[in-house]
Amino acid sequence: MKHGFIKVAASTPELKVADPVYNADKIIREIEKQAELHVQLLVFPELSLSGYTCGDLFCQPLLLNGCLEQLQRIQKATEGKKMLVFVGLPYAYRGKLYNVAAALNDGRILALIPKTFLPNYNEFYEARHFTPAPEKNVCYDIYDEEKDEYAAFGKKILFVDRTDPDFTVGCEICEDLWVPDSPSTLLALNGANILVNLSASDEVIGKKEYRRSIVSAQSGKCVCGYVYADCGTGESSTDMTFAGHNLIAENGNILKESKLFSGETIISEIDVRKLAQERRKMTTFHAACEEDEYLRVEMDASDLEGELTRGFSRTPFVPSGSAELEERAQLILSMQANALARRLKHTSAKTAVIGISGGLDSTLALLVTARAFDLIEKDKKDIVAITMPGFGTTGRTFQNSLTLIDCVGATSRTVKISDSVLQHFKDIGHDKDILDVTYENAQARTRTMILMNTANKTGGLVIGTGDLSELALGWCTYNGDHMSMYAVNSSVPKTLVKYLVRSEAERLGGNIREVLLDILDTEISPELLPPDKDGKIAQKTEDIVGPYELHDFFLYYAVRWGFEPEKVYAIAKKTFVGVYDNATLKKWLVNFYKRFFSQQFKRSCMPDGVKIGSVTLSPRADWRMPSDASSALWVQRAESIDTED
Repeated sequence: MKHGFIKVAASTPELKVADPVYNADKIIREIEKQAELHVQLLVFPELSLSGYTCGDLFCQPLLLNGCLEQLQRIQKATEGKKMLVFVGLPYAYRGKLYNVAAALNDGRILALIPKTFLPNYNEFYEARHFTPAPEKNVCYDIYDEEKDEYAAFGKKILFVDRTDPDFTVGCEICEDLWVPDSPSTLLALNGANILVNLSASDEVIGKKEYRRSIVSAQSGKCVCGYVYADCGTGESSTDMTFAGHNLIAENGNILKESKLFSGETIISEIDVRKLAQERRKMTTFHAACEEDEYLRVEMDASDLEGELTRGFSRTPFVPSGSAELEERAQLILSMQANALARRLKHTSAKTAVIGISGGLDSTLALLVTARAFDLIEKDKKDIVAITMPGFGTTGRTFQNSLTLIDCVGATSRTVKISDSVLQHFKDIGHDKDILDVTYENAQARTRTMILMNTANKTGGLVIGTGDLSELALGWCTYNGDHMSMYAVNSSVPKTLVKYLVRSEAERLGGNIREVLLDILDTEISPELLPPDKDGKIAQKTEDIVGPYELHDFFLYYAVRWGFEPEKVYAIAKKTFVGVYDNATLKKWLVNFYKRFFSQQFKRSCMPDGVKIGSVTLSPRADWRMPSDASSALWVQRAESIDTED
């Protein structure tokens, strides 16, 4: 597939215990089906050719030979298929019996990977029959006369795609994952971006949740994709039951999960390019010292024809689900409030001074400041909330500002700036009828001067209101609303600001709920240009810079994950289908890159502000970029996108 996405599948076919022919039929049928869907990596359960619950039948040569014969049959079934397939079977080698995963690709048996850790809970478990994997890849077996090659045998084997080295796969088997020193850890450190697990995990109460958490955790710790294929209901029910709990995870997130006892095959796409990028950024993710001991086997599983089925959230900064959202909202508000409380205590500030516009950002800043005052047991009357109506202020936003201040219990002040700004126009020789950037920014800087000087007069701190989205786009006036003494919203994107304000509206209720909901329903605007003839907002931010939900989406994938413009566009196209057309997506993506680069100088000297999530643009924390960096490479790539594709 394009852009580093690898289509993977975990399958639990119907099987019969100790019937290799029947099981191979089912496996071959599934391989054919998944090949039509352009699956590039297909994983079957542990001992899927024989069945996991054979017991002492594993000592029968007839069963072992039957499994080997059927493996060679499956081998032929993979000819011409650009797919890496893992099948489990018992395998006798040099007088020992091993529980192995066979890796097959395009008519070849690439390797046999023996299980390292064998459970021995009682005499009926695996240690009764099988031998643990040897420490080194010293053995080779299964000579293929037609291809004049051997298959590797050992646990330290990596499978590397010929055309995409980021598509590198490591394999472990069931219990290997559940132990402290899982083989997959070293496989990942030696280059495996995807780990597969052929498993036969019996089902008991509570095990589903634990299995899910351990797969998620291992994919997160190893910064990898993880494909877990589990045995199903075809296994013997003599003493256990198996539910076929298949899982696909990526870097700590479960992408797909099967229902218990469903026998379903799950499919998703793992982004190996994103994983490789994340590893490069992590100085704590280092290459393992055992690199020379790991055999790298080439395979061919590239497929550019498959379609992306994986979904992406339209609001990646906002958690899904009402319960999770409420919990996350309260955590974020607490983080902001505690950080501000610490700064207020450290500076012995007598007041907090905030400019209130009736918009979302200043509303959130006031709510956070009120929380901070509660934490330090300070009277909210020492919050000096100033409304500063100017040429573009509407009656709706002005009244909402006053109502909000009253509900919070802060001290309200109103300073009309029109006369001061008109005098300033005279001082600098600007025509008041020319509604240009000077007209707008003179108002913003006048407001900041009022806030700063009020803070000096009252012995307080100016609390910044600007958010992460505005910083990314540079949608702020340099040394105007760009500047403050502590910026509580600086790592909160606009889409998240909305959810935080809504969360507080529902939590607080009463009169404040009504005003917060009205603020949420108000057009986003700096209100620096005169209202229209009906007295309504004329200057609408999203008409000028683009929809914030798009820019937050672009910001997340372009900055957090380093995706190139074509990839950002591709996933935006899938995510916003039916919402924005392709030309609109391209237009605002080009605009995003142009503004992001050209406005870095504002971020290079931004005030202190608490880090909330995985994306922050503070020059002291996660984003260090020259103010004069050229955008040419990114803009050219974005402008070259074919919207007809």
